[in-house]
Amino acid sequence: MSFPIDRPRRLRVSKGLRRLVRETHLHVDDLVQPYFVVPGEDVRSEISSMPGQYHLSIDRVAIAAKRAYESGIPAIILFGIPETKDDKGSGAYDEKGIIQCAIRSIKEVVPDLLIIADVCLCEYTSHGHCGIIKEGRVDNDSTLELLAETAVSQARAGADIVAPSDMMDGRVAAIRDALDAEGFVDTAILSYAVKYASSYYGPFREAVDSTPQFGDRRGYQMDPGNVQEALREAELDLEEGADMIMVKPGIAYLDVLSAVKQTFQRVTATYQVSGEYAMIEAAAKNGWIDRRAVIMETLLAFKRAGADFIITYFAEEVAGWLNE
Repeated sequence: MSFPIDRPRRLRVSKGLRRLVRETHLHVDDLVQPYFVVPGEDVRSEISSMPGQYHLSIDRVAIAAKRAYESGIPAIILFGIPETKDDKGSGAYDEKGIIQCAIRSIKEVVPDLLIIADVCLCEYTSHGHCGIIKEGRVDNDSTLELLAETAVSQARAGADIVAPSDMMDGRVAAIRDALDAEGFVDTAILSYAVKYASSYYGPFREAVDSTPQFGDRRGYQMDPGNVQEALREAELDLEEGADMIMVKPGIAYLDVLSAVKQTFQRVTATYQVSGEYAMIEAAAKNGWIDRRAVIMETLLAFKRAGADFIITYFAEEVAGWLNE
C-alpha cells in the first residue's frame, strides 16, 4: 500500500482520546509536601532562594499540614532549623527538639496525615556536615548511633516514616535495630538510598543553614557519574531493612530512577529538590516558560520513570490543580 493503515495520530486528535489512552497519570496520592520548621510563634517567613516556600513556626506548620491533608495530600516531610547548633547535632535527637515538637503538634490537628521525618545531622551541626567529625573528616560508625537515636525520638513523637538522608554506610540497619528494640516495629523507613553529591541542593542549604563550614559532602554522597553504584546502594539499604527507597535529585537522574525501579520493583520515591524548584520559578518569573505546564510535565516524567511518589515543593499547589 502507498499509505500506512496504522495512523497513530488518530489517537491524538482530541483531548478526550488523549486522556483515554494516556499511559502515565499523576494523582494527588503521588505527592508529598516538604516543610521547614523554625523556632518561635506565628512565623511565616519566605525563603529568599525558594520563592513561595516559607520558614514556619510550629503553630504555622500545623495549619499548613491541615491544609495539605484537606487537599488530599497523603504525607508531608519535615526539616527542622534549631535555635542553636553544636558539633554533635544534639538538636536532631532531643526529645524536645524542633521536629519532635512539630510532629506532636501536627498529629494533634491531623492525626491521619502521614509524617515523614528527615533523619540527618546536617541541619543541627555547627559545622554543617551530616555526621560526627573526627580528625577533620566525617566518621561513619560513630555517626550511626546518633542517627538511630534521632529516628527513635522522631518515632516516639509520632512520625509514621523516618527518612535517613545522611548516606552513612550501615545506617538503615542501625535505625531498624533501634526502632525495633524500642517497640516501633511498624515505623517505616524511607531511605535516601541514592543521594548524589549534587549542585541542585544550594537553595535548601540556604533554607536550613547547612552549608558545610569546610570541605564538601562528596566523601559520603554519590558521584553524579555513577549508576551501578546507585543499584548497589539501593540493594544494601533494602537488605538492611528499608521499606522504601529514594533517588535524589529528580530531573537529572531519571535514568537512575528508572534503573532502580526496574531492578528492584520496590516502592521508589524521588525528590524534586530545591534547585529544580528554584529554576522553574526563576524561568517562569522571566516569562520564559509556561510555569504550570512545566511543573506538570516534570512531575509526570518522574512518574513515567518509575516513581511511586514524589517529594516536591509544588505539592500543595499541584493538588489544587488536580482537584479542579
